[in-house]
Amino acid sequence: MNVAPVGATAVQDHVALAEIELCGELIIAASAARGERLSADRIDEVLRVSDEFEHGTAGDERGP
Repeated sequence: MNVAPVGATAVQDHVALAEIELCGELIIAASAARGERLSADRIDEVLRVSDEFEHGTAGDERGP
């Protein structure tokens, strides 16, 4: 049986809350959209994807 260490729970909670917040932002953006779907650019904007790439925080753990 695999059990997560006690300290990992706080990290998992933080990640889960961030994911919930992003989903909420997508739902709000989708409800305000004029078309049937959000464009890929609008989704990236809502999820702040371009900010991550510009600042080098897009999950690339190898570093510069």
